Amino acid sequence: MRPAVRPRLGLVVCALLVLPLTALAQPAEPLQSPATFLGYALGEQFTPHHRVVDYVRHVAEYSPRVAHRQYGTSVEGRPLLLATVTAPENHDRIETLRRDNRRRAGLADGAPQAEPTAVVWLSYGVHGNESVSTEAALRTLYALGNPQNERTGTWLGNTVVLLDPLLNPDGRARYVQWYKRMTGDQPNARPAAREHHEPWPGGRTNHYYFDLNRDWAWGIQPETRQRLAAYHRWMPHVHVDFHEMGVNEPYYFAPGAAPYHENLTEWQRDFQFTIGRNNADYFDENGWLYFTEEVFDLFYPGYGDTWPLFNGAIGMTYEQGGSGRAGRAIVTAEGDTLTLRDRLRRHHTTGLSTVEATAEHHEQVVRQFADYYASAQEDPPGEYRTYVVRRDAQGHRLAALADHLDRQRIRYGYVTDPQTVRGRSYRRGETEQARLQEGDLLVNAAQPKARLAKVLLEPTTTIVDSLTYDITAWSLPYAYGLEALALPESIAPDTNAAPGPPAAMTGDTDAPYAYVTPWTSRADARFAAALLDEGLRLRFATESFTVDDRSFDPGALLLTRAGNTNRTGRFDATVRRLAEAHDQSLHGASTGFTAQGPDFGSDNVGFVEPPHVAALSGAPVSPTRVGEVWHFFDRQLNYPVTLLPADDFEASMLDDVDVLVLPSGEYSEWLTEARAEALTGWVRQGGRLIAMGAATGALADRPPYALTRKSPDASETGGDDALTSYDAQTRQRLAGATPGSIHRVRLDDSHPLGFGVEPPYFTLKRNDDAFAYLDSGHTVGALEAPAPVDGFMGHEAQRAIGDTFLFGTQPLGDGRVTYFVDNPLFRGFWYNGQVLFANAVFFVGNG
Repeated sequence: MRPAVRPRLGLVVCALLVLPLTALAQPAEPLQSPATFLGYALGEQFTPHHRVVDYVRHVAEYSPRVAHRQYGTSVEGRPLLLATVTAPENHDRIETLRRDNRRRAGLADGAPQAEPTAVVWLSYGVHGNESVSTEAALRTLYALGNPQNERTGTWLGNTVVLLDPLLNPDGRARYVQWYKRMTGDQPNARPAAREHHEPWPGGRTNHYYFDLNRDWAWGIQPETRQRLAAYHRWMPHVHVDFHEMGVNEPYYFAPGAAPYHENLTEWQRDFQFTIGRNNADYFDENGWLYFTEEVFDLFYPGYGDTWPLFNGAIGMTYEQGGSGRAGRAIVTAEGDTLTLRDRLRRHHTTGLSTVEATAEHHEQVVRQFADYYASAQEDPPGEYRTYVVRRDAQGHRLAALADHLDRQRIRYGYVTDPQTVRGRSYRRGETEQARLQEGDLLVNAAQPKARLAKVLLEPTTTIVDSLTYDITAWSLPYAYGLEALALPESIAPDTNAAPGPPAAMTGDTDAPYAYVTPWTSRADARFAAALLDEGLRLRFATESFTVDDRSFDPGALLLTRAGNTNRTGRFDATVRRLAEAHDQSLHGASTGFTAQGPDFGSDNVGFVEPPHVAALSGAPVSPTRVGEVWHFFDRQLNYPVTLLPADDFEASMLDDVDVLVLPSGEYSEWLTEARAEALTGWVRQGGRLIAMGAATGALADRPPYALTRKSPDASETGGDDALTSYDAQTRQRLAGATPGSIHRVRLDDSHPLGFGVEPPYFTLKRNDDAFAYLDSGHTVGALEAPAPVDGFMGHEAQRAIGDTFLFGTQPLGDGRVTYFVDNPLFRGFWYNGQVLFANAVFFVGNG
């Protein structure tokens, strides 16, 4: 219901919104409208990124309401901008307003000094080919920034608007540049026209083909990391993420659909209705179609609506029909022509409507935000009061988790006083007594980020409705492969204590026989990549061994002096320099004669040939799955990878390739007999093939590949659902649903594929693909118990996957095939899977 304090805007104002609010009054020069500055009316064409930047800077220069700052750069070097729009008198005290808001969130000391001022953050274009968003951002910026616009000026007296015109400039540039080449002066609205068929990989994703709207909780991509830092400088009260959907859909705005995560507050749910009703009034008066609540749930924490919600804001997604397929105009299924101008007006309207509703309720918005954070510290939600994450042997995994918590501003400390506690073990899924050790990481729930900490760290997530849009489990201790405990008691961590750096070197520190370092983490794989890049010859242990009274597990890296005669005079200095740069501990072995296990010259010590790695790229491979492989090598490992074009693939491309990765994709038509023979011949001659996700299914039941589908037991198949009522069929399909759940995996860590991973492994499972254990080869990871340890999986899907193969290797001629049924590199945040993948690259076939 609309508040009584404001008179109804009526048809006149709605007409002005259609035209839009920028037409209320024209400012005197030199502030220019977008049309004057750009030389065309918004909606006539797409604005390239550099002109978006130019216009934001122009408005900031000439409007007393607007300032801007560059908070970062995209992977390809394009500026990331944030415009701050408020009344001129608020700009005079903007730092006070900003600090006040951080004080309300408990992220800065002291009490607020100024009267309550609401903060609204408008985010446009996180998906680059949802291209109208940025056009709407420019019009909205002008409407808010125009000093002659009295209505918006009234709102800005008690509200600060932070406007990010383009979250994903690289993806949008990819789309806009392609679209411009495809069209003439006039758009062709026929759906069959080429301008409505965007080629692979499309403009949705960023440079590395990551979906930035799935990355808020993980902060893997550079754009996200910089944006999280900018967000935490302000901590807004309302956040809107502008999107587009299919061309035949109308418009979606809040309130969101079930399931709502249990940690959302009643106020956060209710105020979505307040804003939604305000939006609906404008849409009703203009006769625009819309819907609410049906599709976009508020559960997965990585979205641009849910992540702000878990940070105290009112987070919302607005979706306009159109997306990359719509171009400048397209005929819909109903025969209407949807234009860029139409799409722009609706996003512009909801943006202003949201600012209006927030401004009218600014005191309540600010008060509820402060209460959100006060209650988090005084009475944190959930049954657990402390999360304990065990320190791993090298400390690299725990350091990576700590970096993750830092990005999210979740407070933590370390155990300095060992003690005995009782809590739930993540690894075993049971309540047990345990002894905390010095250096274990502690997260106390009583802190400003209590709700976000619970969401990301709790061992099991409560889901009240399994009709959800994304994965349903993500607990960070599982992702990082670290043992953890959830405790009902509150333990205060020592926030000043931190694990010291690893010992620089033990053993013979002069001129050792060999250098030895454990293999336990992605950091160790990055160190190995650096060693290989320097031309060092690297060996690895295939069995545990003891030397100089120190024991090492399989996978330990060996750098022998005898094996690196090419580095005479520089060997020691190079190894130690790289170890220091990568925070690696070294042991200087005085001898190659071991007290237990193979001696260093044994045939049971593997040799790492620096592999030339390639990955298939382009249709039919999923862009996001290619991106995960590319990003892993380029950014997380710093090791070269060649992306081979799938559409022009020839056998000769593999002549100098040692490892070929087939990311998940639709290979049924691509993998012809000729291509299959080329791949098989290459493997037989010593190539190492890594098949991931759906690529494993393409090789299954296809001799000579050993992977076979597991036949379902007739007694376990679902019954006849032909008589299921129409309205119940959606929920009936949930029986076979696999949105994303975490499962315990039996791991053979004696195999090179399992080196450095402590059993059991936990997989993030997003499919019900059921394969039998390998008859020819080795099943390294097996799913024995199908029930998830966290998240939702339908009961029919669970029946299908019990006692099935998950990952392993097969010898084929002189080469090897490694199969990953589940994606070990999912969204770049499943750290433990990255160790498995590094094993497949460096160890499998070399032992």
